[in-house]
Amino acid sequence: MILNLETVPPFYKNYVKQIEETDLLQALRISGHRCLELVHSIPEEKADFRYADGKWTIRELLCHMIDGERIFTYRALRFARNDKTPLAGFEENDYAPQANASGRSLQKIAAEMAHLRSSTIDLFESFTPEMLIRKGMANNNELSVIVLGFIIAGHETHHCNVLSERYLSGK
Repeated sequence: MILNLETVPPFYKNYVKQIEETDLLQALRISGHRCLELVHSIPEEKADFRYADGKWTIRELLCHMIDGERIFTYRALRFARNDKTPLAGFEENDYAPQANASGRSLQKIAAEMAHLRSSTIDLFESFTPEMLIRKGMANNNELSVIVLGFIIAGHETHHCNVLSERYLSGK
């Protein structure tokens, strides 16, 4: 199934545009692989680095990525099961300080990311074509299950680009 960008709410288009693959499962596999390669390249002594005052540490950013994937996947599950209950948004800046990021090593966070992505792929593999086009409301946006899958891959890719460009570039 090919994704029509016209069905992606404006707030999420930047994420989805970062994905080159047209096959959702391939997009999830490739973005996950690339992200883990990047995370594994980060020395533990950089885990608490912030590129500017008020910005998240590397660990906090990675935990935000985990939280985001879990929330987007939950939304996809609800919509795939034809649940029509509108879902609330989440405030990422409220979640980040509560993630116990500083209590986890980069290695542990990377392992959690790998397990989560594997589970996400398993879930999306279980969806029928009919389930993938089902829609629901989340954070006042109408989203289909397939769009949520591409948002997951794009959100991760976006934050890996931020990690490379702002945290790890040495500038």
